[in-house]
Amino acid sequence: MNRILMAKRAIVISLLLCVAGFSAGLAQKQKEKKAMTEQPAKIRFINRAPLGYSNIVEVRGGRTLYIAGQLALDKDGKLVGPGDFRSQVKQAFENLKMRLEEAGASFKDVVKLNYYLTDASDLQALRDTRNSYINVENPPASTLVVVKRLVREEYLIEIEAVAVASE
Repeated sequence: MNRILMAKRAIVISLLLCVAGFSAGLAQKQKEKKAMTEQPAKIRFINRAPLGYSNIVEVRGGRTLYIAGQLALDKDGKLVGPGDFRSQVKQAFENLKMRLEEAGASFKDVVKLNYYLTDASDLQALRDTRNSYINVENPPASTLVVVKRLVREEYLIEIEAVAVASE
């Protein structure tokens, strides 16, 4: 009987040691994760192109925000500037600004912009508006795509962004 009791005690002690080890390991992992997430984002803009964008942006740490394509819609969902490219660009950037603010970020945190336009004939309007929002000394990486049509024919531009903000 003593051997059975001793074996049961050994099993219970082993289980308790396993649980304690697991709990300590879990606590350590949570501590490491917290230390990792509290580090500020480190962003490096590399190889600036002459037309106001960077070819490479390196990011370490921080929170990555993926902002869906923003159209020229006001807060009520109505199109701003039908047929007016410059007005639509301005509204799309204003909408990006609002999305960034909702996430606790700003245009200084933007590392990538993607533009989808139906006509590339007025790129200067896009550049002028963009430059009034972004950090022109360290501009985000960018891609511009001319498309046949956006989701609705009256939409002339859609802009999406990737931003990296501190924790």
